[in-house]
Amino acid sequence: MGLFILRRFGVMLLTALCLTFVVFFLTNLYPNLEKLAKTQGNQRMSDEQVANWLENRGYSQPLLVKYGQWLGVAPGFTNTLSDGQVVGNCVRPGVAPEDTATFCGVLQGEWGQSTVFKDDVGAIVSKRLGNTGYLMFWVLVLMIPSALIVGVLAGMKEGSFLDRSLSTFSIITTATPEYVSGVIFIAIFTSSTVGLKWFKGTATSAMDNPTFENFFLPVLTISLYGMGYIARMTRASMTEVMTAQYIRTARLKGVSFPNIVMKHALRNALIAPFTVIMLQFPWLLNGVVIVETLFNYKGFGWALVQAAGNNDIQLLLAISVVSVFVVLFTQLISDIGYVYLNPRIRIS
Repeated sequence: MGLFILRRFGVMLLTALCLTFVVFFLTNLYPNLEKLAKTQGNQRMSDEQVANWLENRGYSQPLLVKYGQWLGVAPGFTNTLSDGQVVGNCVRPGVAPEDTATFCGVLQGEWGQSTVFKDDVGAIVSKRLGNTGYLMFWVLVLMIPSALIVGVLAGMKEGSFLDRSLSTFSIITTATPEYVSGVIFIAIFTSSTVGLKWFKGTATSAMDNPTFENFFLPVLTISLYGMGYIARMTRASMTEVMTAQYIRTARLKGVSFPNIVMKHALRNALIAPFTVIMLQFPWLLNGVVIVETLFNYKGFGWALVQAAGNNDIQLLLAISVVSVFVVLFTQLISDIGYVYLNPRIRIS
């Protein structure tokens, strides 16, 4: 098992390196750099002025050199402008030029400065990631148990009225996008004409003081969309297990139906849903962009929208790196958990 984990971890690092290089390449294409120069300088810059601005700040260096500087394996770029201002990817506000570090990349924990928020990228990402993490926690608390219960109940007796009803509910929740259900919930639960003014707060206030009134609607919106998919996978797995030969043998031996479900079928039925549940983490991290924008909840997805919309290259790179590692790490946990849950798999 230890060798298996090491191999998977090595593949994960190599994949992360390749993916971050692709993202770095795309964000450093000349149209993006030109937009950055005009945003930070002057919208009426000529092509020559744009080229000078980029060269003075190290953006015109070869791509591999810039990627090495961003990683922290190559010395950072530093330059003194004509007005005496010292610029470079290692220059930080409040730090004297002579005290500027030689290496300042991801490996040193330096993510750069945000051109939009005028703050350290690491601080921005950690704060927004914390907001989304809190949202994700309550979504998982509501979504996973509900989805498993619905899926197991539907799959215990295939073709029954309960199965058809719960399956229809699961399909409806999966087929309804978050921006549709979110708008419906806002219209119903906050409308004065309907009279259900239970949710008077906003998701923005939930970042400082989370209460039922200002936090439940975004949690419910995300949970319903993800719950249907997990429930359908659980139902399909449960249905397959209930028709297995060992289940039939247990029935012939007179084992009660609840014991068959709890002691024999449930563990095997949860193998497939476990993988699906682990895949929800990357979706929750980046897929909540619509919900966070709809409810104005300033989390990780909201920061991604701001970084992409305002061409904030350093912030966009940091968000991309975090997203890549979350995807790969959850996939690693999924593989390890699958080995433990499935008794047919053994690692020599």
